[in-house]
Amino acid sequence: MGDGYLPYAADAEQSLSADELLVLQRQYERELPQARIQTKFNYAWGLIKSPNKREQRLGVSLMHDIYNEKAERKRECLYYLGIGYYKMGEYGNARVHIEQLLALEPNNAQARSLRELIDEKVARDGMIGLAVSGGAVALLGIVAAAIFKKRSK
Repeated sequence: MGDGYLPYAADAEQSLSADELLVLQRQYERELPQARIQTKFNYAWGLIKSPNKREQRLGVSLMHDIYNEKAERKRECLYYLGIGYYKMGEYGNARVHIEQLLALEPNNAQARSLRELIDEKVARDGMIGLAVSGGAVALLGIVAAAIFKKRSK
């Protein structure tokens, strides 16, 4: 794809409003200590979509709980775990979960587009990292040359 438009991975970029998330939170809290799986899933999903890293981490934690508790929810949990880790910048973990999902569903368009988003982000961050480290090496070379020149006088 590469054109910046991945309709299937839109979940990776869209957030709920604070009011929408609050509705999910209140429903979840009302059902505690034995919240229904769907309620817990909805809340985890909303948290993962949040722009707030702390909320994303809580969402990922809840989604892991569901993944471990309910075999029938594993596929959707893998997708949202991939999104959660992607949003937190943990691309290795995101990739692991998306690859697990693609092993189960090789033609899953959402997972494939999210994998592409992850790959693009890793490549872009890698290029930035190379540029920064290259600049640092060049700067060290200049400093070392200046020191060597000063000592040789």
